[in-house]
Amino acid sequence: MPGLIGKKIGMTSVFSAEGKNVPCTVIETGPCVVTQIKTVEKDGYAAVQLGFQDKTEKHTNKPEAGHFKKAGVTPQRHLVEFKGFEQELKVGDKLTVDMLFEADAFVDVVGTSKGKGFQGVVKRHGFGGVGQSTHGQHNRLRAPGSVGASSFPSRVFKGMRMAGRMGGDRVTVQNLQILKVIPEHNLLLIKGSVPGAKNSIVYINK
Repeated sequence: MPGLIGKKIGMTSVFSAEGKNVPCTVIETGPCVVTQIKTVEKDGYAAVQLGFQDKTEKHTNKPEAGHFKKAGVTPQRHLVEFKGFEQELKVGDKLTVDMLFEADAFVDVVGTSKGKGFQGVVKRHGFGGVGQSTHGQHNRLRAPGSVGASSFPSRVFKGMRMAGRMGGDRVTVQNLQILKVIPEHNLLLIKGSVPGAKNSIVYINK
């Protein structure tokens, strides 16, 4: 799917035409520069590589510097491939938010969820807790309970829901509505929340 790279600015709310207060996420979307055109003949598949956010030569290693020099563009901090662009693109072209998106359209947003650290089963998997809070219970209210039989199979099955690290995963939220496009500031206002912390990188797919 065609799309652009963006940066999550934060959340706010806007009033709809009916006077309803609608929560939304503000995303700085683009401008993205075309750094490479991949073709079936040369690369085995067709895609467009986009770059987002300039960075200095000092923080660019030599292979990256050669790649950007060949494309004739300044070094980019983030590179992502998208497929299915309708318009004919060339290396060095700049894509802005109003070229791809319009109000009331629906998009998919891909981001990395906030890391929560090591969490128990109640927070991580929504367990209800074990047993009653009285009759001698001490500190077992949020315990996971049994994880398997002792005699057979004498092991814990793979995939058993247990405590562990939570968050920091790649998450895709589908069918989010675009409330407003502000091309002069490269902003998208998307209804609802999207995964990730403030200033994190997200991918908006058409």
